[in-house]
Amino acid sequence: MTLFQGKTLMITGGTGSFGNAVLNRFLSSDIGEIRIFSRDEKKQDDMRHEFQVKMPEYAEKISFYIGDVRDLQSVKNAMNGVNFIFHAAALKQVPSCEFFPIEAVKTNVLGTENVLTAAIDEGVETVVCLSTDKAAYPVNAMGTSKAMMEKVVVAKSRTTNKTKICCTRYGNVMCSRGSVIPLWIDQIRAGNPITITDGSMTRFIMSLEEAVDLVLFAFEKGNSGDILVQKAPACTIQTQAEAVCELFKADKKNIKVIGIRHGEKMYETLLTNEECAQAIDLGNFYQVPCDRRGLNYDKYFIKGDAKRNTLTEFNSNTTKLLNVEEVKQKLLELDYIRNELKK
Repeated sequence: MTLFQGKTLMITGGTGSFGNAVLNRFLSSDIGEIRIFSRDEKKQDDMRHEFQVKMPEYAEKISFYIGDVRDLQSVKNAMNGVNFIFHAAALKQVPSCEFFPIEAVKTNVLGTENVLTAAIDEGVETVVCLSTDKAAYPVNAMGTSKAMMEKVVVAKSRTTNKTKICCTRYGNVMCSRGSVIPLWIDQIRAGNPITITDGSMTRFIMSLEEAVDLVLFAFEKGNSGDILVQKAPACTIQTQAEAVCELFKADKKNIKVIGIRHGEKMYETLLTNEECAQAIDLGNFYQVPCDRRGLNYDKYFIKGDAKRNTLTEFNSNTTKLLNVEEVKQKLLELDYIRNELKK
């Protein structure tokens, strides 16, 4: 943790699942301060009390700032003395963004612009922005707003040499706030059918710990303007539902198909075919470097590079698909699942 020794880390949208995972990972380390920036004072108060009980010897390292990424001044007010930022604030629910797309633009696009503008002005060393697989070939408002967010990240990275700005893109985080597995567990306990949209739909799966690992990899290894992706496995929704049924002793016959919701895709993409042309294989991760060409395209008519990678689109149909037993093992790695099984 020497990179963070005595440093100040700010997490936008820090009361969410990702912010809690970062606190659990870093709070007892040699980090100097973690600033939680968000607009919900109730969630901040709940988090404050939780960590005072859970980690009382380190809780004084947490500072809470009320503000909204939509308000540039409130972001700047929280950023004095900040060394690093993990930008997680976003509207993430696909259906709600479908009904209120301008709200998604205000938070995901303009909010990111505000965070990066303030970070550059305040001399922040590194900003890692969190994106989603839905930004690749977006078909819904949430994915489209996140795709634009990524464009803002790359464009901003070209304007500064003092602040490193990069982006992580990952799939569904199991048991994160608003995800489907906690809903299924509640449905099982209530004696109701487990509801799924379409059993053949595939989704990348990863844990919150893996999401933090990806952000740390980007923080340490990424170059400004990079988009970094983890080589995550996937499974069908049917497989995931059956795994939850087996763990919680529910009848798999009670899985009920209710149909695709607004804006949902049958499979998710982490790297587009076009991005694969330049992607760099880093073992467990892919790196998509920023295109540093200028606006003068005339020279490319006389000189170009016809070579490209053989890698094609990386999506939840083409990655490793886990079976029920493998998904169960993945779920049993999660503290949330282990705690729920004890109840």
